[in-house]
Amino acid sequence: MWRFKTIISLVILISWWSPMAWAMRFDLKSGSTKCITEEIKSSAMTVGKYTVISDIKPTQESHKITIRVTSPHGNNYHYSDHVDSGTFAFTAAETGDYMACFWAPDHKPPVTLSVDFDWKSGVAAKDWSKVAKKGQVDVMEVELKKLYDTVTSIHDEMFYLREREEEMQALNRSTNSNMATFSFLSLLVCLSVAGLQLWHLKTFFERKKLL
Repeated sequence: MWRFKTIISLVILISWWSPMAWAMRFDLKSGSTKCITEEIKSSAMTVGKYTVISDIKPTQESHKITIRVTSPHGNNYHYSDHVDSGTFAFTAAETGDYMACFWAPDHKPPVTLSVDFDWKSGVAAKDWSKVAKKGQVDVMEVELKKLYDTVTSIHDEMFYLREREEEMQALNRSTNSNMATFSFLSLLVCLSVAGLQLWHLKTFFERKKLL
């Protein structure tokens, strides 16, 4: 019984920590831009697929879009101009928020485009059907490979979060130290000004022979 509970707990934990693979559909009006961000760690693989939904074939010029995918430092990873669909795939060289921006051409009369966008990263970005076909392994082994990669991803994510926490703690310590120094200097200045005021008043009253 305890083994069953352990397995259930492990599956829940893996499901919770596994990299998310999500798809979405959004509207894009003529002459407008929509940007979507995804946080990706360094050395993680990411794939994306986008399609403009249109019942007219071939797709009209007014129903084509321009897309650019950039890294946190502004490096260009994908660019397509006047397309109705496409894909991109790359291995992230930087850690941070990657941005996919979609532009719709300015058209008169204006139209509203529906865009399907699927973005996967980490373990979810791997094509496991090709892995199974290439290695001629059964379904259970593929699932074990998935679990192994997922656990590895969780392990890396925990170390990444720990590094972020250490950075935040170092920043807090530095901020507290700077605030303490600033408070001490402010107190020193206030005491110096108060001392000068007392000296000035004492000198003034001595000159007026009031003391």
